[in-house]
Amino acid sequence: MNIKKCKRIVVKIGTSTLAYENGSLNIRRIEQLTRTLSDFKNAGHEIVMVSSGAVGSGYARLALRKYPSSLTEKQACAAVGQIQLMKLYENFFAEYGHPIGQILMTKDVIDNPKRFEYARGTFNRLIEMGCVPIVNENDPLSIEELKFGGNDTLSAYVGIVCDADLIINLSDIDGLYDSDPKSNPNAKLIDRVEEIADEVMSFAGGAGSKLGTGGMVTKLKAARIAAGSGIPMLIMNGSDPFRLYEILDGKHIGTYFAAKRTK
Repeated sequence: MNIKKCKRIVVKIGTSTLAYENGSLNIRRIEQLTRTLSDFKNAGHEIVMVSSGAVGSGYARLALRKYPSSLTEKQACAAVGQIQLMKLYENFFAEYGHPIGQILMTKDVIDNPKRFEYARGTFNRLIEMGCVPIVNENDPLSIEELKFGGNDTLSAYVGIVCDADLIINLSDIDGLYDSDPKSNPNAKLIDRVEEIADEVMSFAGGAGSKLGTGGMVTKLKAARIAAGSGIPMLIMNGSDPFRLYEILDGKHIGTYFAAKRTK
């Protein structure tokens, strides 16, 4: 993988990367992430972010006693938490001279060809204006029929809408292992996957963290969607955003999912 040849990059940040276990936002990590992505822009890359964390942030901001379980509770928390997230992104990116734009999506953007083209036009124009589009699912208004099923899936579709060259999925795990590293100390990290066949899917475990909605299964499904449209995906640990510089320097980290040659 030569990231220097990837002009347009979608970076997906999971809730477990953005927040502490209590749901409060990890401000230091967000600052490190925005600083690094600002430098990527300075190096000539076009950056689109897909950011989780709205529900968890709202849960912490509202000081609820337990994490929301009902749809309406999650939607209310997302409405509050999305504001907290965007305030931080705006402040940090502004320090490095990069404006941001917020896009809240529902799945009908993908299903409706006319809305798809309008969305593509909006992304392209924001990027031409020098903005960093920051995308999340429109959680406060989404119903089951309009949901993507998590931001891993959303990131794949955003990559398709944007005609991205690469998707980087920042998670709480180093990549795909041949077995669960939490229970098997001898589990081996797989550095490259050419095709997401049934055997590869069998390596995935269950759900993710308490605050997030996705585990490795959803990430593999997202990688499969992206690969089918000619977009490779890299899954790596997001606990240290500065490690993104290693990719920029040509070092291989995480698990790289190759794309079918359709682009």
